[in-house]
Amino acid sequence: MRRTSRPLLGLGLAGLFLWLILRQVDSDEMLRILGGARPDWTALAIAAFFCGYACRIERWRLLLCHDNPTLRWRHCAGPLLASVAANNVLPFRLGDLLRLFGFNARLGIGTTTAFASLFQERLLDLLVLLIILGVLPVALGLDISRLMGAGTAVFLAGASLILGLLLRPTAIHPPVKIFVSFVTRWHASLGQRLDRESARVFTLLTQSAQPRLALRLLMWSMLAWLIEGLVFYCCALALPAITQPAAAWLALPLGTLATLLPSSPGYLGTFDYFTAWALSSAGNTATASATYAFFVHAILWGPVTLAGGCYVIARPVGVSARRQGNAP
Repeated sequence: MRRTSRPLLGLGLAGLFLWLILRQVDSDEMLRILGGARPDWTALAIAAFFCGYACRIERWRLLLCHDNPTLRWRHCAGPLLASVAANNVLPFRLGDLLRLFGFNARLGIGTTTAFASLFQERLLDLLVLLIILGVLPVALGLDISRLMGAGTAVFLAGASLILGLLLRPTAIHPPVKIFVSFVTRWHASLGQRLDRESARVFTLLTQSAQPRLALRLLMWSMLAWLIEGLVFYCCALALPAITQPAAAWLALPLGTLATLLPSSPGYLGTFDYFTAWALSSAGNTATASATYAFFVHAILWGPVTLAGGCYVIARPVGVSARRQGNAP
């Protein structure tokens, strides 16, 4: 029951949000808008997309270098793209599990390091998205509190909390210790293992909080999301029906944060609804906004799924690899 409830909830929400989008649009008009997409801006959006992922790959490499200092960018590129591709086509966010266990031997890292890197990436991404939500609506002249029920101060306060956690990860050590103690009373060997692994995770998090490395991680995160914002913006410029293309910068954080909701593989429905909502809130028509949402979703989904899939076909998961970081 528990195994099936989440995917059923995800499919239900995906269907609901798709219905909410499509019930108010003209399908013939959508096809006409898509047919008029400008190839130059579309190509620029795809190029910017891969530049953004190049930044994400470098950020991941920096997080993994604690276990394997010999890692290079090219070693990390395939595994990261493959894990994102898996999340795009498989349920239960299996791509995250692939990053935790599938490429460790190939990259010469441990599972604890893989887990810590994934945790830090999620925090860094959330930090940047909250900053964008706190700053960009003011620059665009949008009343974000009217749209979301929360003002920019709320998002910036959330960003400050996450930044504090990244710089002082030991702040969450006490509640983790309490949880481990509870598990130990219930199952001694499991509790001892959790205690050892949590200690290693906090060691890695503390090392990543060193000022020089933390600044580099934040820089690559900011750069990655700003470039992804250019993907959203170029897609808006590619569709002449979008009369307020600057709203794409609001669609970036809203659509991305919507992927946290349960949904189908590839975040169909949830991403599209909130992306279209961001565009229509700035004055674009409902049909143009919905068309834009599906268009930018295709740009974000297609290239990485193709690239990651090709990597998995060329280097299947489970193929033996030396733990020396000299991956493909």
